[in-house]
Amino acid sequence: MRVAVFSARSYDRESLIAANKQAGSPHELDFLDVPGGALTGPRLTPRTAALAKDHDALIAFTNDQLDRETLTALAEQECTCIALRCAGFNNLDLEAARELGFLVGRVPAYSPHAVAEHAVALILALNRKLHRAFNRVREHNFSLAGLLGFDLNGKTVTIVGTGAIGAVLARIMLGFGCRVLAVDPVPNPSLIELGITYHELDDALPETDILCLKCPLTEQTHHLINERTLALLKPGAMLVNTARGAIVDTPALIRALKSEHLSAVALDVYEEEEDLFFEDRSQSILTDDLFARLLTFPNVLITSHQAFFTKEAVNAIAETTIANLTAMADNSVPEANRVPGLEPAAA
Repeated sequence: MRVAVFSARSYDRESLIAANKQAGSPHELDFLDVPGGALTGPRLTPRTAALAKDHDALIAFTNDQLDRETLTALAEQECTCIALRCAGFNNLDLEAARELGFLVGRVPAYSPHAVAEHAVALILALNRKLHRAFNRVREHNFSLAGLLGFDLNGKTVTIVGTGAIGAVLARIMLGFGCRVLAVDPVPNPSLIELGITYHELDDALPETDILCLKCPLTEQTHHLINERTLALLKPGAMLVNTARGAIVDTPALIRALKSEHLSAVALDVYEEEEDLFFEDRSQSILTDDLFARLLTFPNVLITSHQAFFTKEAVNAIAETTIANLTAMADNSVPEANRVPGLEPAAA
């Protein structure tokens, strides 16, 4: 198939080209460029959908716009196969995709270790103030004042979402000697065997020292962490979100930080990240006031959606994406890689 690739960076190009070659080069990958020689290919929006003309399929990423307007434009160009090179699909209008007959494949599991390990890195860095200590030492400031952390051993870690990533994180935190509580409507039997107990979110929050979000973004989890649930959280707790930004109500989060109800926050995602992350904006004025406010807190550590970013994960994403495209050429999608809710269209 001839495939239009949106939002491609240099590492995306390398991994997709290698995966396509390894599979016998079944697809013609068209890495779209933008005027001016930008290193990043254009995002998919209603305006850029026309670039998919004369293509059989397209590859999209987490911040590409797959709303009804974009999907309609794509369908009019007879480009109705979409390979998402990510696990999440909250940027996809499911109802429109069903109505317009799209085949959509995703990458539900690339490297759960990558995301889980990044969450641990954030916990350790934030707890031991490594980001602040690094800057201090570079300025020849060797004072320890303000760098006091705590032992992870014996602390209660609540993990919301115990799929592949959450399960890996749970095992790692058990290794630190933590007590792990789980929140998920579908319990993971392998974690129960390890002695991890499942709870309702409201019941777990008052006991929680570190709250880790690993659930997908759905209607049910949108702003799951809000004014009410933050108030239930144990005073002085740490919040770590490496799932999706909109799971957290940002204004409520800022108020919890200002009141010192939260002791620390680590974010790899942000609910309005679409116009921020994955780009070099060092020469631009930051116009997002909420994000700018978060950056002022010394006890907030933010990374730009890089939890997935390991060699193993990037290669696995590319390989699964190419496999999905190959299946779509035969008018199907591998069952494990289908988007929930689109099974009939993918049959």
